[in-house]
Formats: sequence, structure tokens, C-alpha cells
Amino acid sequence: MTITLDSKTYGSLLAAYQPKVIASEDEYNRALESIETLMAHGEELSPEENSLLELLSILVETYEDSQFPEEASSPQAVLLHLMEARGLKQADLVEIIGSKGVVSEIVNGKRSISKAQAKALGEFFNVSPALFI
Repeated sequence: MTITLDSKTYGSLLAAYQPKVIASEDEYNRALESIETLMAHGEELSPEENSLLELLSILVETYEDSQFPEEASSPQAVLLHLMEARGLKQADLVEIIGSKGVVSEIVNGKRSISKAQAKALGEFFNVSPALFI
């Protein structure tokens, strides 16, 4: 379903907010304030306000992605996180991926996880083995 915007109303909103590609922290903060102002209206947003809110959100997301890129977690970090989340110790993984020494080396980042070990860990933690490669 296509929502038709009133061009006069939308034009007035665009003139008031003046959205543009965010290039500085001040512009970023102004965009966040504008989003908060619009969101304060809750369910009462007009289609034009909703469209502006979506536009501002995209601009903020684009700026955040450029300024705060997500770093991919290493296989070791993923393993440590899953172990912590389940309250597991290294000894709990011995039957899954090998001897105490192998588990210790993997957990401490001295050895990478093999494809077979990744598959076994994926099955054990019920996640994709790709997380460990």
C-alpha cells in the first residue's frame, strides 16, 4: 500500500527540519533531537511526520555506521562469550573439541579452531559453525 503525502505539509516539515547527510557530531546530535521530538508524538504522527522520521533515522544510521563501525568478533571471542553465557569451563569442552591442552590453546587464542571443531561447537551451542571460523 502506497501512502500519499501532502506535499505542502511535507515540504513545511522538510523546511523546518532541513534534513541532510550528517557530517559532524553537532549535526548528528541535532538529528537525534529531531527524532526524539517526533517520537514524542507517539502514535499521533501524521504520514508526513512518519516519513520525515524514517528519513532522519536513515541519516543517523548512515552516520553511525561510518563513525562507529562494528568489529567482527573473533572465533575465540564468540567461544568465550558462549562459554560465559552458559557458565561453562574449559573442561566442559574437552569432549567436544579435544584434549585439555587443545581446549586451552583455543580458548587462549594460541590455536585456531579447525573446521571439524567448529562444526562440533556449532552443534553443541546450537549456532552456525561459521561463527567459529
